[in-house]
Amino acid sequence: MNNSPSLLERIALAREAAPATRRAILQAMLEDPDRTLEESFEQLAERSGSSVPTIMRTCRDLGFAGLREFKLALAQELALGGSPLHRRVNIADAADEVVGKIARSAAASVAGVRNQLDMDVLQAAVDAIATATHIDIVGAGNTSWFMAMDLQARLFRLGLSATAWADYHLQQVAAGAQKAGGVVIAFTHVGGMPSLLDAVDIARAQGAKVVAITRPGTPLAARADWLLGLTVPDDAVMHVGIDAYLVHLTLIEILTVLVAQRVGEPAVRRLRGVREALQRHGIDVQSHPLQSWDGGGVQRG
Repeated sequence: MNNSPSLLERIALAREAAPATRRAILQAMLEDPDRTLEESFEQLAERSGSSVPTIMRTCRDLGFAGLREFKLALAQELALGGSPLHRRVNIADAADEVVGKIARSAAASVAGVRNQLDMDVLQAAVDAIATATHIDIVGAGNTSWFMAMDLQARLFRLGLSATAWADYHLQQVAAGAQKAGGVVIAFTHVGGMPSLLDAVDIARAQGAKVVAITRPGTPLAARADWLLGLTVPDDAVMHVGIDAYLVHLTLIEILTVLVAQRVGEPAVRRLRGVREALQRHGIDVQSHPLQSWDGGGVQRG
């Protein structure tokens, strides 16, 4: 039996002996732990009348490298107190409380993507994708397959050679056809599916590079040339829940925009051509025109 104090208990104990500025931070965390999960460094500093460096020192005093690690531990603890349906919801919550809690939880997950991404690694991955001779996109499980197909559709519209593979055997066959200059993008929240790892190993042996979208510390993460690591708290119902969906979809949008910027004007021409082709056949006739890259408003021609 584990008798060690919970995180909230540790915060309460630390508050008793902390200097005034840190005590205010700890008090803010205790008063509204759900809100703490949603706030940035700056927002928590403003609410507690403190500063970002003081918040960092407070998190380290509690045994965490920074606010992100602290938030992950706090989210895990709060999950234990929720219902079997959602980690933030109590079984007796009214409908408006359920809606508010789930919406805030989703917003916090999306907002947390920025703090988890290494910008240098992200830019290197974007450069590799934008210049790849061919891109194979693979996933393990229904959610990851959906992510792989969504990203493939986006990259293909930008004019890149990209294929998404759902079948495990075809993932390995495609990996065997890879070569130097090619890129494999692998989606999996869990990060340890043997068949996916086999495909990644085969592609690497052929000289291809690997962009992994998974949790840090997984077997897939260890095989990545560029790890876009995203961690979310466990879901109360499914191992891969809504938080994992949302952060992966957010990353897909980020990759799409950054790759389009990297490709430049050819991507714009390609997107415009796709749009015009669909409109000629009566599809997407109500769609919005493309924006210009320089922020100068709408381009129509």
